Amino acid sequence: MPTPSRSARDALALGWLWLALAALIGAGLFSVLLVLSRTPYVKDAFRFADFFRVALIVHVDLSVLVWFAAFAGILWTLNGSARLLEAGWGALALCAVGTLLMCAAPFLEAAPPVMSNYVPVLDGKIFLAGLLVFAAGCALLVLRALFAAPRVGKRPDGAAALRFGLNAAAVSAAVALMAFAWSWFALPSGLDGKAYYEVLFWGGGHVLQFTWTLLMFAAWLWLAEAIGARAPLSPRIAILLFGIGLASVFATPVLYLAYDVVSVEHYRMQTWLMRIGGGLAIVPFAAAVAWALATAPRPGPAARPLRAALAWSLLLFGAGGLIGLAIQGSNVKIPAHYHGSIVGVTLAFMGLAYHLLPQMGYAAPQGRLATLQPWLYGAGQLAHVLGLLWSGGYGVQRKVAGAEQVLRGAEQVAAMGLMGLGGLAAVAGGFLFIVVVMRAMVAPQWTSSTSPS
Repeated sequence: MPTPSRSARDALALGWLWLALAALIGAGLFSVLLVLSRTPYVKDAFRFADFFRVALIVHVDLSVLVWFAAFAGILWTLNGSARLLEAGWGALALCAVGTLLMCAAPFLEAAPPVMSNYVPVLDGKIFLAGLLVFAAGCALLVLRALFAAPRVGKRPDGAAALRFGLNAAAVSAAVALMAFAWSWFALPSGLDGKAYYEVLFWGGGHVLQFTWTLLMFAAWLWLAEAIGARAPLSPRIAILLFGIGLASVFATPVLYLAYDVVSVEHYRMQTWLMRIGGGLAIVPFAAAVAWALATAPRPGPAARPLRAALAWSLLLFGAGGLIGLAIQGSNVKIPAHYHGSIVGVTLAFMGLAYHLLPQMGYAAPQGRLATLQPWLYGAGQLAHVLGLLWSGGYGVQRKVAGAEQVLRGAEQVAAMGLMGLGGLAAVAGGFLFIVVVMRAMVAPQWTSSTSPS
């Protein structure tokens, strides 16, 4: 029987998948250097702190910004209609070129690393040019997602709730882009260095966290349905929770109008908005999905990797949220918090990638390696987070490595050793994800449409 040709929409989604995989590969390579540069005894081989900072910047931008945006591209492409596909290909091309420039920048120019929150940068022409090109691609991606967004319908079902969630994430991303642009135009001319980039990325960076969280909620519901778990949420309640998660985003323009971007009030209100407003929908969503997992039937071979990814996503995201409540001062409890939260989103996306592959024309990832991957990645990241949390209790500072990372006593050495071992296990789990996906993609098996219908 002849193999059907791939639809234009699925082909575009596949292009975003390749960019997402490339971002993970690059982030994994840089993460190996990061973990080694902070691991006791091994860290002594890294004499220059700037090496750690440069590697950290590229790793963060690839593993959070590019990977998340590319996966959002997959979901918005599959969720939307076939309108403006040319714009979608243009967005993909811009994002790919921007990513290449950012990855090449450390090897082509000596630019000072700036450890700004949300989007750390190398303050050089090549890296910043790549970041601007990538931002232009993201803007085009979001505009197309909004114009091609499907209608939810008057009588929503489970698929309509998913469509609403993905549409809400696109709206949130549009507000984030607006916040970045607003900050750029409102920045006073006297700022430079870290202060400049900190203010530039603060507002939009906070809104991006709402975007990734909304996409994670959609991935949770999608995965729960895929493994036969029934979340105790009606479609209308799910839409309401998505709406609550989006509602805080609309307060962002009010904050920009009320406070100057360099004011303490602007800084604090953005933080308050994320902590309070962002948490309103998280608890009921997480509780409903956790209940669905606990009462789900025994999974079959194809569902086991999805169930493992969903369970570890819930655990890591919850751990990150709880650690956030314990943060005091500037120490490695802060990266423990956001590593847990970010990895929770990543694991949800990994599990959803496994689910979407057969619907995009490839074999379903299953077997021991596919099931092992979420366990290895999740357990490694949990050990990494716990090591950072333990170290933070002893005052180990964030964003330092090598000679600057002063470890006093066996407890600090043991804590950072746990961090290093967990980080290496997580890196192995990340590379295993690439292996599992690549193996599935060598055996095409065309099935039904990929849209949440």
